[in-house]
Amino acid sequence: MLYNKEVIKHFQKPCNMGKIKDPDGVGEVGNPICGDLMNIYLKISKNKKGQEIIKDIKFETLGCVAAIATSSMVTEMAKGKTFAQALKIKYSDVAKSLGSLPPIKVHCADLAVKALRAAIEDYRKKSY
Repeated sequence: MLYNKEVIKHFQKPCNMGKIKDPDGVGEVGNPICGDLMNIYLKISKNKKGQEIIKDIKFETLGCVAAIATSSMVTEMAKGKTFAQALKIKYSDVAKSLGSLPPIKVHCADLAVKALRAAIEDYRKKSY
């Protein structure tokens, strides 16, 4: 399976990898078929307009090259965004931002987006 340079870059030097101490929201998703497990952690603050934004975001992923690369990319895409903006991110946006993914690995981008949404949902449950 061949990955392009952007996917390899996000795999070898992932952005936002790690855990946030006392996160405001946590999204945990997994795929029992391929064995990938993703955790996304959020720190939330407010922008000048008083809207809640994703101030910081980190991930821990146990999985393949594509799982780690898509986790890295989705955190880059969501950082600094409002919830409305972050919730508009689709798996196809993540795959496109990485250049492309092999068809058999597109589910990794979907999993990364689901982890982001789960983290936002977790925050909302705790906060509202």
